[in-house]
Amino acid sequence: MSTTETQVVPAGTWTADKVHSDIAFAVDYLAGTFTGSFSDFDADVSEGVLRGSAKVASVQVKDPNLEAHLQSPDFFDAERHPEIRFESKDIRRDGDQLKLDGEITIKGHTEPVEIVGVISEPINDPYGGERFGIKLEAKVDRTKFGVNWNNPLPSGEPALSDEVTLIAELQLSKQS
Repeated sequence: MSTTETQVVPAGTWTADKVHSDIAFAVDYLAGTFTGSFSDFDADVSEGVLRGSAKVASVQVKDPNLEAHLQSPDFFDAERHPEIRFESKDIRRDGDQLKLDGEITIKGHTEPVEIVGVISEPINDPYGGERFGIKLEAKVDRTKFGVNWNNPLPSGEPALSDEVTLIAELQLSKQS
């Protein structure tokens, strides 16, 4: 019987294929879930560390007026804090399951975060390259980053949850 040892993440430097990757968020609002994404982002894995950033000005939601509000000081304050950043400190793997400990910076404030997800093994793509995928989720309390806007319901309860789910679905291509 032979055993195969799997690396936590593939060796080398890998960068996100932005056409086939997404950075998004979801938060309970009113009677449902409000979602959005960032169209301008970077992510890479190198030397066992995942790093990523998203330009706040690239936030996308279904209403352009809401995009402007999300970029205002009520939320991300894009003028003073143009990027959201993440860097892993530790990545653990059990089969295809991942757990990452790291730090996320939103609105100039950095907090520790635990991220869970899944990873696929590297494959050869049809373009002569090599790639692997990861799907990650983390829950953060937006108020820890100074994102405190809310609109109370007639009952007095807040319309917007403090807990936000951050979602990254990345296809990473090996760099030569």
